[in-house]
This record gives sequence, structure tokens and C-alpha cells, in this order.
Amino acid sequence: MRIKLSKDSILSLVAVILGLTAGAILMRLTGNSPIEGYRYLFSGGAMNIERIGNTLATATPLIFTGLAVAFAFKTGLFNIGASGQMLMGGLGATAVGLTLAWPKPILLTVMMLVALFAGGLWGAIPGWLKAKFNVHEVVASIMMNWIAFWTVYYAVPAYFKGPFLETESRRLPSSASLKVPWLTNLFQGSYINLGIFIAIATIIIIAFILDRTTLGYELKAVGHNKHAAQASGINVNQRIVLSMAIAGALAGLGGASFYVGFASNMQIGVLPSQGFDGMAVALLAANSPWGVFSGSIFFGILHTGKGFMNAMTNIPPEIADTIIATIIYFAATSVLVERLWVRLKKKKILRFLEKSDVGAGGGE
Repeated sequence: MRIKLSKDSILSLVAVILGLTAGAILMRLTGNSPIEGYRYLFSGGAMNIERIGNTLATATPLIFTGLAVAFAFKTGLFNIGASGQMLMGGLGATAVGLTLAWPKPILLTVMMLVALFAGGLWGAIPGWLKAKFNVHEVVASIMMNWIAFWTVYYAVPAYFKGPFLETESRRLPSSASLKVPWLTNLFQGSYINLGIFIAIATIIIIAFILDRTTLGYELKAVGHNKHAAQASGINVNQRIVLSMAIAGALAGLGGASFYVGFASNMQIGVLPSQGFDGMAVALLAANSPWGVFSGSIFFGILHTGKGFMNAMTNIPPEIADTIIATIIYFAATSVLVERLWVRLKKKKILRFLEKSDVGAGGGE
């Protein structure tokens, strides 16, 4: 059976290879063996069932934030506010988990819905500002990140302060945690939680919306050419707000998966890096929902394995971060390379047509 790779898949694969090559050069420059480094890096993320579980747990918030960025991209919007949306989703879920004493299935359902709503609201505000006043969504979403940051900075010590430190909330009870004993035991004590199943279900839903629904068609039409979409009867402003709201809701779920799944409480003074890593995931995935899944797993392996690589070889763990940054760089520039290739191809076709016309004219 032949496997046919799409153009976007090939470009992403090339970006990964170039990033790994750059990492190998850096390892050699620090006097270490790239073969040994990569052996420990990748085995550190997948050498046993516990580390596989930790890799999946690390990848779970990245799936949500990657989807949040990719979904907005489909409408021609750059959602750089996933970190703030994560914070608000996490705060909403944590507040419900620390306040209500309901049975676990009901409580978790309510917590996820609150996280979804809080993140969606945080994403809808930049969308509304874009649609109503043409405020650039990058500027607005960055400002919303810091509003979320200071909201959490105030709310946690004021209402949910832990027994010892003011910088973190109380620990969530087991009834309000996405961790479940059977899953923890299955992966031998790893941080894996129910968030991974919610993430996979979300990928399926988002892929269906984008590829199989009228809404998905309209969102992509707005992203491709909003003036043509407006002329065809699509309410562009409404779709912009809706796209950012859905993107924010996805990041809000990512916040819940991180703060009530991977962690057990919220800390103040930290803007979650997963929101920015989600941009890298979406870029590498070429905004494909299933590409987001594979990209998140890959980055999860790098994040989980870098500590093990450092312990076994003394290679600085920052090299793994450099590899990720290099992959992002090549994934971004691949768009420029693709455009250059298309332009050169068009010129070649035009020259061929001109020669054909000359030849046909000479024959007459």
C-alpha cells in the first residue's frame, strides 16, 4: 500500500528534519554526541509506560491550544491570546472544583463547561473588537493575556488561597480532578488524566465542523477572502466573533486540562507557556486538527525527554527548546519557500506559453 503525503505534510516533515539537524549541530558544538543525545531525548519521552503517560499528559494542553490557534487561523485571525484564555478556563474550573461538593461525573462536567465558557468569553472580546472597531486581534489578545494574568493574581489569594502559600490555590479534591486511579495505575503513576480523551474528542468535533458543516465552510471562506465572503452573503463580522469565541473556548478547555488535570492547583504570577507553544503546534500542523495532535505528541516527547537527556549526557535541556524554536522557524519560512516556488512555477509556465505562441505564430 502506497502512502501519499500531502504538500503540507512534506513541508512539516522537512521543518522537523532541519530542526533536528540544527539540534545535532548544537550538540556537537557543546562537545556531545548527537546520536547519544537524541537516543536519550526520545527514549526519555517514551522509554516506558510511565513516561509515555507523562508525554501524553504534557501534550494534552498543547492539543487544545494548538486547536485554538489553528481554528482562528482558518478564519484569517491570529489568536495569540491562548495563554490568557487558558488562565481564565483554569480559574473557572478551579473555582467550581473548590466551591461545589458534587459527585465527580457531574462536577467534572460542570467544570469543563465553565472552563469552555470562560475561555470562549475571553476569546470573543478580541473578536468583537476586531469586528466592531477593526482593532487588530494580535494587540487585543495580548492585552487580554495580561488582564487574565492579573485577574488570577488577585482572585487566587483573595478567594482560593492555599493553607501555606498565598501564591497558590488550595489543592483540588479528588472529586474535582481529571486524574482517575484506573488511568494513573494503568500508566504506572504518570500524570496522564481524562483530559487526553476530551482532547481527542475535541479534535474529531473540530475536524467535522471545519470539513463537513456549512459553518466550517463559511469560516474558511472568510479566512480566504473576507470581501468575497461578504459579497456572497456571509456575515463576516459575526463569523469573526464566533471564530475567536470557539478558539478561546478550546484554549479554556486546555486550561482546565492543565490546572485540574496535569496539576492540582493554580499558581499566580505565571503565564502558561502552553498558550505560546500552541502557536508552534498549529504552525507545524499547517492548521490541520489531526496535524495538531501529532505535533503536540512530538513536542510532548521533546519536553518530557529533555530532562532525561540532560541527566544522562549533561547536554543542556535548553537544546531541546532550541530544537523546537528552530522547527518553528523552518515551519514559518516554509510558507515563504512555498510561495516562491509557486511564483517561479508560474513564471516557467508563462515562458512556455510565450514560446508556444511564438512557435505557432512563426508557423503561420
